[in-house]
Parts: sequence; structure tokens; C-alpha cells
Amino acid sequence: MDLIASLRSVIHPLHREGVRFVLLFLIVTLVLFILWQPLGWLGVLLSAWCFFFFRDPPRVTPVGPSLVVAPADGRVVHAAVGPVPAELGLGPEPRVRVSIFMSVFDVHVNRSPVDGTVDLVAYTPGAFVSAEQDKASDENERNGLRLVLADGRSMGLVQIAGMVARRIVCDAAPGKLLKAGERFGIIRFGSRVDVYLPPGVTPFVAVGQRTIGGETVLADLAAGGPARLGEIR
Repeated sequence: MDLIASLRSVIHPLHREGVRFVLLFLIVTLVLFILWQPLGWLGVLLSAWCFFFFRDPPRVTPVGPSLVVAPADGRVVHAAVGPVPAELGLGPEPRVRVSIFMSVFDVHVNRSPVDGTVDLVAYTPGAFVSAEQDKASDENERNGLRLVLADGRSMGLVQIAGMVARRIVCDAAPGKLLKAGERFGIIRFGSRVDVYLPPGVTPFVAVGQRTIGGETVLADLAAGGPARLGEIR
């Protein structure tokens, strides 16, 4: 039983978007084995990485009407006031933006940060500069969602493509009610998700901090106070 539990902690279910990629990698691996065995073993490693990339582990989401959870695994690269993309229709006033960068080794499944109704979905074509850069919020290909909370306030959620990401998948449509931690899409292969908090809400996370999608609390809609700073210790 301990062995089974250990395997379950390492091997996670595969997101449906990854099925065809894993199959393609396996077919190529078989061909490589036929051509030259050392290349075949390289194919095995790449197939394992592909399965690893599209993993979709279960998460335990903190429950609370005012909690905002991380929409993705990754590293916080921005947690301060910034301009809001016009396509979200949230007004001209800057808002606190929390940006989470996903490397090719992070889980890329995206989850809703709050309980809310999707009021708008807006796709914007663009460039593919590194998603770590601040300008990626304005210049890169992206898909934005506006979420309306139970109290009437609105939040912005933006999936942003990176240098090697060429596909943003969003399963949410206007009118859909999302629960906090619920899966709504995926980006491949290396990207970023931005969260625009309601006015007056400050983030609980700091730049450089690692987040776990659906689990890490980014903010509390009912709390105030200054933004937090982080230190490497």
C-alpha cells in the first residue's frame, strides 16, 4: 500500500489536451527505436516529459466566500498596481495585478481563482515574448475573462501565451458559473496567468513566491492592509 501511495503522489492523471501529444510522442519513439535504439531511449525520455507536462493533479481548495486562490502553479513575477487590458471592460483605473509565470516544468492546468460568473471572454492576438516580462500583459497573445462575484464586484483573469506557448485553451463561456479551484483551461508550453483584483484588495503573495494552482491563497476580498514583501531565507 505504501508503494501504491508513493506512486500516486508522483503519477497524476493526464489532462485531455495532452492525450494526442503523448500518443504522438510514443509513435515517434517507436519509429526511433526501429531506426536506432539510442534515439529510441531519447524518445522515451521526451514522452515521459510530455506526460509530465500535461499532468492534472487534484488539488484541495480552501473554501471561503472572500478567498482568492492561485489560478496556476508557478512563480509570482508581479504583485502590484498595473494597467488593466481594455478588452476586459473593467474601466480605466489601474488595479492590483498578480502575475504567475509557468515554466515548462509547472502544471499548466488553469483554475478559477474565485466563485464567480463568467461575464465576458475576450481573445486578443499578439506576440510571443517571454511571459516573464512585464510587457507580456500588453503585447502577447492572450485570452481574458471577466468574472462577476456574488457581491457584484468584477475581477479580471487573463491567460497569456509565452515564447514557446502557441495554444491557449479556455473551456469557460459567458454565463458559466465557476467555483474557486475549478478547472477552466490550459496553456501549452510555458506561459502566464494574470489576476486583476477588485479595487481596494491587496495581495497576500510576494514577487518570487511559488504558488500552487487552486490551493495558494492570493488575497482575501474582505481584508485590507498593505501589499506583502518577500525575502529569500
